[in-house]
Amino acid sequence: MEKDCEVEVVMMYDKFEKNVEGVFFLKGKDFTNAGTASSELKTILGEIGINQSIIRRAAIAAFEAEMNVIIYTPAGMMHYSVTPEILKVVVEDMGPGIEDIELAMTEGYSTAPDYIREMGFGSGMGLPNIKKNTDEMKITSSPGEGTTLEFVINLKKE
Repeated sequence: MEKDCEVEVVMMYDKFEKNVEGVFFLKGKDFTNAGTASSELKTILGEIGINQSIIRRAAIAAFEAEMNVIIYTPAGMMHYSVTPEILKVVVEDMGPGIEDIELAMTEGYSTAPDYIREMGFGSGMGLPNIKKNTDEMKITSSPGEGTTLEFVINLKKE
C-alpha cells in the first residue's frame, strides 16, 4: 500500500565510513503527516546502530524542529548527516522568520495561534527542548526570510 505523504527520503550510504545523509521535505499545516520525518530519522538511526539514548535525543530534537516548520511555515526541509562522530541536522524553512530568537528560546513563550494550541501544540517548549537534547544548536533567522536551525549530537563519548 502506498503512503500519502509529503515527506521524501533521499539516502546515500557509504558503507566504509558509515556516513549517511538524507533530506525530508516538510509541508506546512500538514498535521496528518506531522512527525513522519522525525520518526523516519529515528528508524534510520536505529538501522545503522546508533545508541538508543542518542536516538531518543535526536528524535525529540527532530520532532520539535519538524513541528515548528509544520506549525509556522508553508514549507521546509530537514537535512541530516551522520558520520561516526556526529549527527548533524539542518532545518530550513520558508516561514515568517523569528523576530526575537532570545525570547523564542524562553520556556513557555509561544506565538502559536489558538487553533494550534487547541490541537495540543504551541506550548513554547520546542526550541528549549531542542537545546536540551543536543550538544550544539544554532538558529539564524530574519523576519520575512525564514529560519535555519542547525543542531549537532556527538556520537562518540569524550
